[in-house]
Order: sequence, then structure tokens, then C-alpha cells
Amino acid sequence: MEENLKDKLDQIGNLVDEKIAKASGQAIDNAKGEMETSLKSEIENLTNKFVEVSDRIDQSEVNMKKSFDSAQKLDFKSSITQSINDGVLDGITKGDYNAAKFEMKTVGDMSFADNTTGTVGVDERVAGIKADALRAQHVRAYLPQGSTSAHTVSFVKESGVEGAPTAIAGGATLPQSDFNLVETSVKLEKIGTFLRITEEMINDIPALTSFLSARIPQRILSVEDTQILNGDGSTPNLDGLFTDGTAWGAGGFANAIESANEYDVLITGLNQLQLANYSANVIMMNPTDLHKIVLLKSTANEYLKNQVYQGLQPSVGGVPIVTNTAVTAGKFLIMDSNRATQLWIRENLSVEFSRDDSTNFRDGFITVRATERIALSNYEAAGIVQGTFSTAKTALETA
Repeated sequence: MEENLKDKLDQIGNLVDEKIAKASGQAIDNAKGEMETSLKSEIENLTNKFVEVSDRIDQSEVNMKKSFDSAQKLDFKSSITQSINDGVLDGITKGDYNAAKFEMKTVGDMSFADNTTGTVGVDERVAGIKADALRAQHVRAYLPQGSTSAHTVSFVKESGVEGAPTAIAGGATLPQSDFNLVETSVKLEKIGTFLRITEEMINDIPALTSFLSARIPQRILSVEDTQILNGDGSTPNLDGLFTDGTAWGAGGFANAIESANEYDVLITGLNQLQLANYSANVIMMNPTDLHKIVLLKSTANEYLKNQVYQGLQPSVGGVPIVTNTAVTAGKFLIMDSNRATQLWIRENLSVEFSRDDSTNFRDGFITVRATERIALSNYEAAGIVQGTFSTAKTALETA
């Protein structure tokens, strides 16, 4: 209908244009500039019809918009938005009312599914895979390391000395000295683990491969820490530092220190090493014991931590303190690692992925295996001092 009205409007407009052009020509030809009365009347009639049709078109558009609006199905969000735009909240914002009513302009299906429109917020994806923290530092970092292709590592170890050199007079017989040497060997031991994961896990989580490649080795290194520190030397265990090290002794400080504390114990341990002609280069303890030392106070209730922290690295007597949770709380280790021990590596820690395991190919699994082969050779027990804080403090305390 609207198109017919527009066509009719165009026809009338064209006729008006023609009549006006004709009237203009007559006015020019007429000396008085007047047009014929009949032509003037035709122009007025056409103009009135033009206005009438134009009004009908405008009204038609208004009616169509109203019809469209009334047929439009508003969802809950759109209805509230329209109500706000219409001023439903003006009374509250101006302080005239303390409540407002939202009325749906058109009643439609108010079900949740039909009225949840627009873009639904998606999950924020945080990169990586989150897991419990593991040790940032491992014991192997503080030991000299060597590589080997053998199954065992052998070395000759001095077990004792008989006799001693002495000053003699001319022509006197020299005293005899005998070194008791023992050949010792340690086996390369394997530490490892495996797990099975589905093919979908690898395909669906691209970061999984790198995650496992970092996570599994860290767990193996934690087991390695325990073996290096506490292994009993019986296969498949390593020879541990606490097992082979020399027990701390009070020596000349026995019952000589009033209110003996952990700091005193470490100082006397350094003294023990130095008396044996070793130069300590590392102190290992549990984090709890380091923090006990940091919390020590003087009789004036002042912290003594400046004796331990001269910078970012805690130390005692210039020897750095390394904390490791594999060290049992309450125990300590002081050593000259450059001379006393060495970590041997035949197969360094590696992570492998394979389908060649059991029914993996058929079932769609992948086996992840991580292994290493290492040995620890403790050459000189006197260069390793180990002990327990509580026992040592009791031995140092004045009677």
C-alpha cells in the first residue's frame, strides 16, 4: 500500500512541476506577469493533493512502526532497559521514592532460556597448569659432579695411619709410618617413575608435555635430595652425607657456653672442620632451623639476625647457609664439599614419551617415563660434619 501511495505522490509532484513551469512561461509572455486563472487553479488543486498523499504516507509509517513495536517480543533485559529509558528510576534518583516497579511492556515468554540474550561472558583462561610448589634448589647444585659410563665408581680411601714422623738425632733410626688404604666402590643407582596419560590429554592441552617435562624431573630431584642426604648405602640407596659424615663434637667447648643456641652449634661445627684442616663451603639445614636462628635475641631483647644476614644470602662465619626441606628439622650439615664428596652421573635425568608399552596403542595411552642413574662417593668423612641441634646445645651448655 505504501508503495502505491509513493507512486501516486511522485505522479502528482511531476504534474505540479509541469504546471508551474507552464505558468512561469505564461507570466514571462504576459506583460503584467500574470498567469491564466485556470492554470493557477490546477496548480492549487495538485498541491493540495500532494500534501494529502504525503500526510497519508507519514501516517502509514507511524502506524507500521506502532504495529512493529507492539508485535516486538521484549526479553527481560530489554524491558528493564526500556523502562529505565522511560524514566522509571527518576523518582529514586531524585529522592522522591525508595522503590520502583519494572513493568514488562509486552508479555512474552519469561523463561530463563528465552530471556538470556546477548553475549554470555566466557571463562577467563589462565595460562599454564597450576600445581604445588617444589624445591627451588637441590642438593646436587652444591656438590662437585662427574660423568661416567661405568656401572660402579671405585676409589682408594685412607682408613687410618700408624706411626708418625718425628725429629731424630743423627744416625738414629727413622720411625715407621703406615697408611691403611682401602679400595671402596659405589654402584650407580637408578631413580625414576612412570605414568600413563591419554592421547586426548596431549592433544587437548598443548602445555601438558612441557608441564610433565618440568614437573616429573622436579619430583625425581626431590627424591635424589633425600638419597644424597640420608641414603644408607644399601642398594638401591646411595651413600648419604648424614650416613657417612663425622658426628659433631663439642671438643674444647663442652659445657663452656651459657645459654647455648643454634648459632653457637654452627660456629663450633665450623671450628671442628677447621681443626681437621678443611675449609667449609656450605651449611645445610631445614628452613625452620634457619628461621629459629634469625629469631634469636640478646638479653636486651634485640634480634641477633645481623650475625646471619650480611646480605641476601644467610651465612655463618662467611659460610653460606642453604635450606632444604629434605634435611630433617633439628639436624644440620657442614662440609667442605669440594674435597669430601662427589656426585657421579651415568644417565642424567631425562623424560621420555612412548606408545610402546603394554596396550597403549590399542587403548590410546602414552607412557611417560623419567629416570636417572647416579652415584655418590664420599671420599673424606672428616670433611663432613653432621649433627642434631638439641644434642649439640646440651653438650655445649654450662653445667
